[in-house]
Amino acid sequence: MGVFTFEDETTSPVAPAKLFKALVKDADEILPKAVDAIQSVETVEGNGGPGTIKKLTVNEGGKSNYVLNKIEAIDEANLVYNYSLVGGSEFPENVEKITFESKLVDGPNGGSIGKLKVKYHSKGNAEPNEAEVKEGKARGDALFKAIEGYVLNHPEYN
Repeated sequence: MGVFTFEDETTSPVAPAKLFKALVKDADEILPKAVDAIQSVETVEGNGGPGTIKKLTVNEGGKSNYVLNKIEAIDEANLVYNYSLVGGSEFPENVEKITFESKLVDGPNGGSIGKLKVKYHSKGNAEPNEAEVKEGKARGDALFKAIEGYVLNHPEYN
């Protein structure tokens, strides 16, 4: 098995604790409201803590797909959330899992800086497909911005 690591960073005008709450604690309710293509987020196994598996169902172009996420770690005090993509209807055959290690820190003007480390755990010696990596990054960025937009457009959200 090969492990390929990528790092990314993004900024947000939303304060770290508020953004963490939206991205982690309330994401199951916010995502279907913030992204038209997302039909549902449901817990398949577990109680919401580490080991929990969630199923995100998406309808794109009239086709329904899903992805399975496994929560690896939640550290609310340090605004850390780690999870892995472990399966799905279009999950790459050469990938065992894709792990995301995220942390929010104080950013400029009361906002946040999101730090993300992505680890592709491939089967055998397969390297990640560059197009899939770019598409995954674009999807992740879009979900982050959708939740951020939801928070910004709903000033009553705490």
